[in-house]
Amino acid sequence: MSSIPDRSDIERHSIELIRRHTPARPYGGHSDVCSRVLAAVESQASASTIGGKRLRARLALAAHSALGSGTSSAMLDLACAIEIFQTAALIHDDIIDDSDLRRGRPSAHKALGDELGDPRIGRGLGLMMGDVLATCSIDVAADASRSLPNGQEIVSSFLAMQRDVGMGQVLDLAVELAPLSEPDRLAQASLNVFRWKTASYTTIAPLELGFLASGSLDPASCARAAHAIGEPLGVAFQLEDDLLDVVGTSSATGKPVGGDIREGKRTVLLADAIDAATPSDRATLIGMFDKDARTDDDVETTIRLFHDTGALDRSRRRISALWSHAVRELDALGLEGSKRDLMRKSCMDFMPMMMDAKNDPQQPLD
Repeated sequence: MSSIPDRSDIERHSIELIRRHTPARPYGGHSDVCSRVLAAVESQASASTIGGKRLRARLALAAHSALGSGTSSAMLDLACAIEIFQTAALIHDDIIDDSDLRRGRPSAHKALGDELGDPRIGRGLGLMMGDVLATCSIDVAADASRSLPNGQEIVSSFLAMQRDVGMGQVLDLAVELAPLSEPDRLAQASLNVFRWKTASYTTIAPLELGFLASGSLDPASCARAAHAIGEPLGVAFQLEDDLLDVVGTSSATGKPVGGDIREGKRTVLLADAIDAATPSDRATLIGMFDKDARTDDDVETTIRLFHDTGALDRSRRRISALWSHAVRELDALGLEGSKRDLMRKSCMDFMPMMMDAKNDPQQPLD
């Protein structure tokens, strides 16, 4: 392949790989009800893969092309393995967060529960389907590695990515127990979660896998470059995602506006707002997030206080600084011409607000 596949090609190929590596009927003798459930899970596994921007796969493909050559079939498989793991991670996330909506459609466990008439069964099937897809992603990556340079290192990197995400999810849940009375420590803990839960598989691993598969750098150099670029980029990406939860729209994000607030998530935005709030507003914020649930009025009040305390502006400054850091590290690769442009564009795709600023001369990109 001479160019990077587009998102529809990546989506279609990911679904093909899922069907190839996860046969829905591995054993005989099913009862009617078992056949029905297996068919529902098979269908939902493909449906859960539909949508999304395929940023991770495209970053891996760009990293490979920037240091190597055009996209091979094995490299496409490896990039799709990241997307398959992404699907598994999102399925588990939605169960943990008790979220009924994903990309504007019912989340996997909700869809299965509705189809089978039992929410408990839907959650259980969603959990197992996520596990199966995570295993499928390893199988796909291992197969692809046999035809790529640094095959052993590719498998090790892919497994390390999954381990990091798992530990990041543990830390994410731990942060939900953090006291709101120490906003500085809460902000640092949340940023640390972003590194492990988000950046690990959103930017660092795609870059490292693409660099390794190119065969142009030794494995240690691949890891250093991927972390130097991917860590600030991935943290900035998550900060933007949290910001879009407040200032975006459901049609643009596929999620309800203020979803993190309704869930009571301890975000960097919340920590910054509490830190900068007046005593009265601080008490209001802490009181709302100490409750078991938040109303629409609570969401509206929280968003207003995010504005009034300057938390939104502080987050934008953080994002800008992290983006500048990522660009400096990208430039340090010494790429020239179209290869640098390709990498810069792939990184910029993670930053929709930066993309908006691209046409505004008062909003420098780096």
